Amino acid sequence: MSRPYPFTAIVGQDVMREALVCAAIDPSIGGVLIYGDRGTGKSTAVRALADLLPKSPVIPGCVYRCDPRQPTRWCDDCRSSYGGSKAPPEVQAPVGVVDLPLGATEDRVVGSLDVERALSHGERRFEPGLLAAANGGFLYVDEVNLLEDHLVDLLLDVAASGENRVEREGLSVRHPARFVLVGSGNPEEGELRPQLLDRFGLCVDVRTPEAIDDRVSIIRRRDEFEQDPAAFGKRYARKQSALRTRIRKAQDTLDRVEIADQALARIAGLCAALGTDGLRGELTLMRAARALAAYQGASQVTVDHIRAMAEAALAHRLRRDPLDDTRAAVRVQKILDEQLGP
Repeated sequence: MSRPYPFTAIVGQDVMREALVCAAIDPSIGGVLIYGDRGTGKSTAVRALADLLPKSPVIPGCVYRCDPRQPTRWCDDCRSSYGGSKAPPEVQAPVGVVDLPLGATEDRVVGSLDVERALSHGERRFEPGLLAAANGGFLYVDEVNLLEDHLVDLLLDVAASGENRVEREGLSVRHPARFVLVGSGNPEEGELRPQLLDRFGLCVDVRTPEAIDDRVSIIRRRDEFEQDPAAFGKRYARKQSALRTRIRKAQDTLDRVEIADQALARIAGLCAALGTDGLRGELTLMRAARALAAYQGASQVTVDHIRAMAEAALAHRLRRDPLDDTRAAVRVQKILDEQLGP
C-alpha cells in the first residue's frame, strides 16, 4: 500500500488545508468543494489529511464501521447483536478515503442485492456500497462537476442525514453513513448547478502558486517523497504528530466552544447583507467558525474566526447578477469590511 504524502509537508494552499481540517473537526459543516487548476494538490491534501487524523473506534467485523459509543447510529446487525445490555467490543481503525469514480452506478454507491448469493444460496443479502465503506471517513469525488446530477443529489442527502436507507429488490436496509464529502473539479470543465453548489458546506478555490520559491519547494519535496517515501515521512513525523494531537483536542473541545448572541447576530447580518437564500449559510458559517476556534484553542468564537471562514462558507451561495461581473469573493470581502470593519 502506497504511503500518503504528509499533510504538514504541503506548501501553501492554506485556505484549502484549513477548510479540510475544519470539516474533519466538525463533519456537520457539510463537506468541502475544491475548485481549481489541475495539479494543485487537491487529491493529495484529502488523502494526506485522512492519514493524519486520529484513529476511531469501530465494532470489529462490522462492514459499516459502526461506532461502539453511538448505539443510536448502529446498523441493523449491530443493533441485533448488541442492542441489549451486552457491551460491544471495539478496535481502533484508521480513517479511510473512498474514491467515487465518475462512472459509478447508483447500485455501486448505495448498495444492492448480492446477486451471486441469491443465485447460489437463494438468500436475499445486501451487498454494501461505497457509502458503507466511507462511513467514518472521507468520500472523495474528483471532477464532481461532471458527476450525474442524481448521484450528487443522493450523496448530499445522505451526507446531511448521516444515514443510508435502501428500499429495493425486496430489501429494506438502514446503515450509518457519516462521512466528510469532498468534491474537486476544474470550473473550466463545467460548473455544478447552483442548488447543488449551495449544499456543500465550504467551497474554496485553489490556484497554481506564483511565487518561485514556493514552486521550487513543491518540486523538491515531491521529488524527495517519490524517491524515498519512508525517509521523507520520518522528517515530518513530529509535525504530523503535533497536528494530529491538535485536531483530536479540537474534536474533543468543539462542544465547549461558546458562540455569543452578538457573534450570531454578526453572522446573520453578513448573510442578510449578501442576500443568501435560506439559513444554510448562517448555519455553515457558525459551525465553521466554531471549528476554527476549537482548532486554534479558543474558548469562544470571535470576529476573526467569522472573517476567516466567511468566504469559504458564503461566496458560493451568492445569487448571480448578470449585470454584475464582480467575483463572489470580492463581494463577500466588501460586505465583511462594511459589517465587521476592515
